[in-house]
Amino acid sequence: MNRYGIMVTAGFLGGVLAGALVWATQMRRYRRDLFSSSPIRRLAALGYLSGNPTLDSARVLRDYIRWESRPALRRRGELVLRRLELNLQEAGTPWP
Repeated sequence: MNRYGIMVTAGFLGGVLAGALVWATQMRRYRRDLFSSSPIRRLAALGYLSGNPTLDSARVLRDYIRWESRPALRRRGELVLRRLELNLQEAGTPWP
């Protein structure tokens, strides 16, 4: 492999690593915001999690629904959870 190929490969791997780090940071932040004292942050976190159908997101949403005291946000959380569960089932992800 020549020098140019090594640089391209290193750049690609660096980009993948940076992307994974940013993704992990965002997931932590939005999960933390799901239990924020600010209803706006909680709503934004619900919107973010609705676009990330993972088992972890579904588990956190179950906890959130039990915790949320505002009926409108609780209903929104239930809707997001139902959609996540459907997406996981369609993807063939084993769901308890």
